[in-house]
Amino acid sequence: MEDLFTLVYAELRRIAERQLRGERFGHTLCTTALVHEAWFELSKLNRIQWQSRAHFLALASQAMRRVLIDYAVARKTQKRGGGKPMQSIDDDALAVVQEHAEEFVLLDEALQRLAAINERHARIVECRFYGGMSVDETAEALEISPATVKRDWTLARAWLNKELGA
Repeated sequence: MEDLFTLVYAELRRIAERQLRGERFGHTLCTTALVHEAWFELSKLNRIQWQSRAHFLALASQAMRRVLIDYAVARKTQKRGGGKPMQSIDDDALAVVQEHAEEFVLLDEALQRLAAINERHARIVECRFYGGMSVDETAEALEISPATVKRDWTLARAWLNKELGA
């Protein structure tokens, strides 16, 4: 696992940077913290047979999504007076998703509903939106054609926009 981490670290940072790019200035979760949290989650998956680099990056994107959602939920709970103070996930990270916590949670809930309707569409959203993967990388990770990715990406975005009222 350590050798794999060394090989894919730069790519994981690129994915994390993309995911954090849309956040407000001063977002409290730094790129390094997000990469390390996602890696920690991936290291728990000791029975996974990595099929390819794209397969690994798709799972890493899912892990980063879960980390961001967990932080958004925790922030939402804290805003409502729900308990213990938030803690950073490492010394460099000062905190959590703040300004967009509600939106992260709503997007995650909508993505879960989409997965119940069409799992492949949800996986494409995870790869493209959360993972910053190209159409070809997504196609390779999900073992489908690039044309299918393009078509399903368009449908999934339209469905999410309708669902989120955007």
